[in-house]
Amino acid sequence: MEFKKQNSKLPHVRRRMLKELLHNKKIVKILEVHNGLSAIIANNIREHHQDEILEFDGFWISSFTDSAAKGYPDIGLIGLESRYETVRQILNGSNKPIIIDGDTGGEAANFEYFIRALEDMGVSMVIIEDKKFPKRNSLEGGTIQDQEEPDVFATKIKRGKEVQISDDFMIVARIESLISGLGLKDAIYRAKKYLRAGADGIMIHSKQREPKEILEFAREYEKLSKELGFRKPLVCVPTTYNTITENELLEHGFNIVIYANHLLRAAHKAMKETASIILRNKRAFEAESLCSPVKTVFKDVGFLDVKEKDMKYIKGSTKVIIPAAGSDPEFSIPKAMTVLGDKPVLQRQIEILNNCKIKDITVIRGYQKEEFTVEGAKYIDNDEYEKFYILHSLFKAEEEMEGGFIFIYSDILYNEQIIKNLLNSKGDIILVLDNSYTYHKHKIDKNLELVLTKKKPSEQTRDLYQIENEIIRIGRGINMDMADYEFTGIAYFSEYGVEIIRKIYHECKLSHKGMFHEADSFGNASFIDLIQEVIDRGFRVDILEVHKGWFEIHTKKDIEVAEKLI
Repeated sequence: MEFKKQNSKLPHVRRRMLKELLHNKKIVKILEVHNGLSAIIANNIREHHQDEILEFDGFWISSFTDSAAKGYPDIGLIGLESRYETVRQILNGSNKPIIIDGDTGGEAANFEYFIRALEDMGVSMVIIEDKKFPKRNSLEGGTIQDQEEPDVFATKIKRGKEVQISDDFMIVARIESLISGLGLKDAIYRAKKYLRAGADGIMIHSKQREPKEILEFAREYEKLSKELGFRKPLVCVPTTYNTITENELLEHGFNIVIYANHLLRAAHKAMKETASIILRNKRAFEAESLCSPVKTVFKDVGFLDVKEKDMKYIKGSTKVIIPAAGSDPEFSIPKAMTVLGDKPVLQRQIEILNNCKIKDITVIRGYQKEEFTVEGAKYIDNDEYEKFYILHSLFKAEEEMEGGFIFIYSDILYNEQIIKNLLNSKGDIILVLDNSYTYHKHKIDKNLELVLTKKKPSEQTRDLYQIENEIIRIGRGINMDMADYEFTGIAYFSEYGVEIIRKIYHECKLSHKGMFHEADSFGNASFIDLIQEVIDRGFRVDILEVHKGWFEIHTKKDIEVAEKLI
């Protein structure tokens, strides 16, 4: 599921959406939201059920949850400007209609200004309750629910309707008679008064555990509608009587169902549990199962969209790091300086990178470093190349990793398209993988760096293809018959990807003892050992799938083959 943070609806467009939904849908499902993040989640959540996709139709901004989210009781302490700011956050994080809890509406004159402000922002409906100010929450036990006189409340509704500009905006009367103990007869009496005053609908409220009394009201409401000669939407809030289904409510004539406080209550419980677990264990590890990954939050609030837009401009200046400090007993000079045709391997690599508009190239040299005479790269010396392996070389260039970089083995040839596609791929850590070896693996006598992925390789025959797939295991010890891909020796790390490998490298360098994946020690670890550690720590490693287009020089015989290819 991909979340996007966007307000794609202008106020006048969004304002009319609720009326359109009431006209086109049998029942409208509304979920409580209390800030921008909850709006983003509720706006974009989808559930596939049988042959349909389920989603919420709009959102309820509750006085209770808005107050609680700001650390206050629901007794009218939150000022209008604070409430407007909550509305703006929710509008910014969603593109569906908004219903706002207007409490009592305040004094009639204040209510008029409130209506105009909500209309201007694009809110579709306000629901006001027929209680006297200062109100108390209807679900709070042991409080006196003092209702307003019906004629006074009806006048407030009438004044609100007179000042609204758009026919799309709705004022709904919330009747508290069942909660205050005045009963069904009073509730219907009030409904009649409020509808005649111009109310666009009625919300009937109850705090009983069973829905009996609201269903009785619904039956009487149908009779009232026939008496009046018109029918306005009927709204319910099944917080306490929560076993009744939407279909059952529909059968009894309800048009809007509001799940009025569930996201706030769920967040409240999760926060308390998380804080308690951290206190008990004196660390955060045990609390992780209750927490969303940071990257998921980044994605939901649009940070990754911003990163993606930035990368359109940044990736053109991506850096490349090529570790080339090691020696191979089969070669008398560094493999990067082995001549193919009339050019060293390194020069061919640099030319291809330059053709992709990449000029910032760093090479780490060690063995016979004086042989590195190719222009177009800056060189960093690793004089400990005999003592340590490739990771030590790579992190000699740690300062060059800033902002992200492409990692390339020094003994491979590749075509431009691989690099171009890598620059356009999405992910914080991406490895370029090839599955063409699977078609001739019986002929291979080399110790390949093999990969297992969550999904099996694509059967497509394209040369370059980024698919939604991730690595679950990488190493030389993987059975060739079980492996999905071979690692080509090319990888990409975003700025966040760099942060991941930096943290892991320095932690392991400081404290790791004994074997490190396939290496006998961390000092002798390979690049793919580091990648496996990244995976084991729960970070995603994406893939760019290729089918040929590259060549690795293992032996002198490979040079002969490569010269025929260039």
